[in-house]
Amino acid sequence: MAAARGIERVLAKCEECIGSGNFYEAHQMIRTLYFRYNSQQKYAEAIDLLYRGALTLLNHNQYGSGADLSLLLVDTLEKSSTPVTQETIEKLAQLFEKMDPDCPERPVFVSRAIKWTTNIDQSHTRGHPNLHQKLGVIFWQENNYPAARYHYIHSEDGEGCASMLLAYHTARGYPSEVDLFITQAVLQYLCLKNKTTASSCFKAYTTKHPAIKAGPPYVLPLLNFIWFLLVAVESGKIAVFTILCEKYQISLERDPAYKESTAQECLLGHNTSRRT
Repeated sequence: MAAARGIERVLAKCEECIGSGNFYEAHQMIRTLYFRYNSQQKYAEAIDLLYRGALTLLNHNQYGSGADLSLLLVDTLEKSSTPVTQETIEKLAQLFEKMDPDCPERPVFVSRAIKWTTNIDQSHTRGHPNLHQKLGVIFWQENNYPAARYHYIHSEDGEGCASMLLAYHTARGYPSEVDLFITQAVLQYLCLKNKTTASSCFKAYTTKHPAIKAGPPYVLPLLNFIWFLLVAVESGKIAVFTILCEKYQISLERDPAYKESTAQECLLGHNTSRRT
């Protein structure tokens, strides 16, 4: 209770400082109390203080100070081995969203936050998919499609990724690239051994995109290749995979990267066996 009152008291003083335009003093008061909690290993209190303080400063466009407290928050999460929960992911995403896109600390914050999730939950070696999903949504809202795509590919939100890819293609792509956008995404999902999300992304994209006629079979050969590829991955038949690459060689030559992405290890990663 005493710690909670201390946080409320400091935050109230910060609001007063902010109201009078003294942002530096507000920032330093929060840091002072944080270091006190940290030295006493009162990590839960420190995390609450840093989150609320950072949010307050960011809401007043104090991006440097808010980012500084946000980085201290991630540092405390790491030091205390705080479990990865949806609530904490939501808080980190909220702070990230409030930061100015050009804030130099922003990419550092993202990198540290992802690293924290991998250290705590080692089943996700590239970062927790829920955090990636939140980041994907934020980057999409900012029209930063390359970054949004990267994070969606490391999430488990296939339908959300499909909607983002549709918007990405509509905003930045050529009509002739309608099949390329989903092909690249599906192949990357498969290389990350995430066939479930690959399938849901493909189904949602081909269903929602107004330029794609219902299938399968599809009018565009590359879409048929991906559909057959997903079936091959599910069945684990390497012979089918080889035949597909031969059958759709011309379509695959549209992008040299496809040959690497559809290498057999992409299938072997899904516990496939050499049977016909």
